[in-house]
Amino acid sequence: MTFLRDIAATLMRWTDCVAAKLIAATGSFVSRRTVQLLEEGDSVFALRASKDAKGPGERVQITAENGASAFPPGLTKTIKGNRVEVVLQPSHFVFRQLELPRRAVEFLDGIIRAQIDRLTPWSPSEAVFGWGRPTDISTDRIAVMIAATGRAQVMPIVRAAVELGAGSVALVTAAADAGTARIKVYEQNVRGVLDARRLSRALFGVLVAAVAAAAVFVIADMIIGGDLESQQSQLAQRIAERRGAIRAGQNSLTRSATALLDQRKHESPATVIVLEALSEILPDHTYVTELRVEGNKLQVIGVTRDAPELIRLIEQSHHFSRATFFAPTTRSPSDPGERFHIEARIEPVNAPRT
Repeated sequence: MTFLRDIAATLMRWTDCVAAKLIAATGSFVSRRTVQLLEEGDSVFALRASKDAKGPGERVQITAENGASAFPPGLTKTIKGNRVEVVLQPSHFVFRQLELPRRAVEFLDGIIRAQIDRLTPWSPSEAVFGWGRPTDISTDRIAVMIAATGRAQVMPIVRAAVELGAGSVALVTAAADAGTARIKVYEQNVRGVLDARRLSRALFGVLVAAVAAAAVFVIADMIIGGDLESQQSQLAQRIAERRGAIRAGQNSLTRSATALLDQRKHESPATVIVLEALSEILPDHTYVTELRVEGNKLQVIGVTRDAPELIRLIEQSHHFSRATFFAPTTRSPSDPGERFHIEARIEPVNAPRT
């Protein structure tokens, strides 16, 4: 929980900074009217609706007790939403001139803030202070006029302007000598603070919503991605099984085809063997004019001197069986013997032995 609180605090600081930058950037393009409150003495101020206005203007007496009620109702619209510049008498301030090296110009805020308690009766938290434009006093040194007063003395004026709806409040003064320019000792951008707070909260809400949406998307991606990965794994497994089955089927078909070829090789007679067996069986006076081998059936047509003797010779061979005449035996005057038509079964002598 501490870790989450630290993260939230860091994000809030970041959004506050971004909001302040945005408000400042927007404010640079928006010009507001400046209303002046010129201190005349004894907490009496003359109100001028603009810097260029002539005449003393409306007078009000602002104290710690009356605050915003010191202003007449008609002046509320004059102040509301505008910049209020309060010009204070130099008698309220302590003026000190500080001599510094020229290169210290970039670090004036830190240097002066660190020395306020030495130069004035107040600490930095108890005082409002500012400084004028640095002036050269030698080639490598500058002089800065510092003005400071107690915060409690001037805050009633600031609160009164804020209660009346001022957009911003600035306190300025000048040293008693006429040649000194005005020094701004305090400024509060009231509207910017309020808008920055609203904008900061809005930015923080948007950021939290974006983080929540990102978390939802990440979780959804993990869930959907895990499901898709599981489906992909199952699909890959099915593909592998299918490929294995196809390869097994192909191997089975190959083995089956090979077995059929082997079976056919062993069961079907070879024509060369048949011819060789006949050449050993048939006598020299026998001539074969036609030979047919269809499966395991052999048909021999030819001329011989003794056709019945051929049946006996074929039956005696272990290559053939069931020898018989499938057509009548004839003799013509032009033939040197009898024309025979013998049919026999071929025995598969090269079948594998068990």
